[in-house]
Amino acid sequence: MKLSVVILNYNVRYFLELCLKSVEASLVHIDAEIIVVDNQSSDDSCLMVKTMFPKVKLIENKDNFGFSKGNNIAVAEAIGEYVCILNPDTVVAENTFEDLLQFADQQSNLGILGCRLIDGQGRFLPESKRNVPRPLIAIKKMLGFSKSYYTSDLNEKSIGNASVFVGAFMLMKRDIYNQVQGFDEDYFMYGEDIDLSYKVEQAEYNNTYNGKVAIIHFKGESTLKDQAYANRFYGAMQIFYNKHFKSNVVFDALVWIGIKLGASFLKPSEKVHVNPKQYILVGSQPNPLLENVLQQKLACRQQIDTYEDNTEYILDNNYLSFKSIIEILSDTPKNCSATFKILPKNSNFIIGSNSSKTRGAVIQLS
Repeated sequence: MKLSVVILNYNVRYFLELCLKSVEASLVHIDAEIIVVDNQSSDDSCLMVKTMFPKVKLIENKDNFGFSKGNNIAVAEAIGEYVCILNPDTVVAENTFEDLLQFADQQSNLGILGCRLIDGQGRFLPESKRNVPRPLIAIKKMLGFSKSYYTSDLNEKSIGNASVFVGAFMLMKRDIYNQVQGFDEDYFMYGEDIDLSYKVEQAEYNNTYNGKVAIIHFKGESTLKDQAYANRFYGAMQIFYNKHFKSNVVFDALVWIGIKLGASFLKPSEKVHVNPKQYILVGSQPNPLLENVLQQKLACRQQIDTYEDNTEYILDNNYLSFKSIIEILSDTPKNCSATFKILPKNSNFIIGSNSSKTRGAVIQLS
């Protein structure tokens, strides 16, 4: 088998449904398997997977084991030559895995392969490619100076070396994952992707970023930027530093301050337009259920020629491919206040996120 796609889920049932539909569409021509491991969700995620995706292998953990152990449990069951660690709040295109696997097979000594991540409004997520947070870089990051934390000298749409990738999307040979013993289970959430990336690089493999391929990562749905996030993030940095670098009193003191005052270091969420003046359905035909829920007649267009401010575009996956949806988001002008929701194929809800720092929104149609 060529590929095992591993998705760790925790209480994001609707994002998981959208993700799985996109992954299945991307694996049509690949000998692959999908493994969903659920960390004791209290919603109906598991029932949804069993009912709607019978070919997906579902592992139901009886406890919330965290990100590292949850993924390790799934990879232990995987049989693909490659394994892709994928967040449930992501959307891939129909050609994502074909393009990346073809690229990977052409590389020599490839470690982890990452790609370009955009949020639910098409904005590039800089954590798509990062540097190893060595002491000085980590201290700058904690103090709010993050340029050196990211691989800023590599264009977001280019191909090149990058040391660290985010756990939302990491593609690598399963043998290498096992060689470095996978995710370190001392991390519960945050930091484990940095640790894995560093271990692969220390094993003298080339971690590579391919910005030609883009996927959506809603991000805010799984990770809220609050005090709990701050505690875990700065705590993870302390674990990473203690494991891989010599003790540093100044750094340890700054980490302690970060844990105590972490929320104050977080940048405030950007303002987003939550009450659009109009909705536009991008599809082939009107949707009466959608119009009933939104209580207004919707303009229906088959494409977006001009992005309009204060407008929410509802992207109908019954008409648009996932690739087209990702391209529509990627092409959004930076200064445009348009927002987006996706209507998944054969689903009764629309879903999206207006900010990478806040929870996404799900609107039921029936």
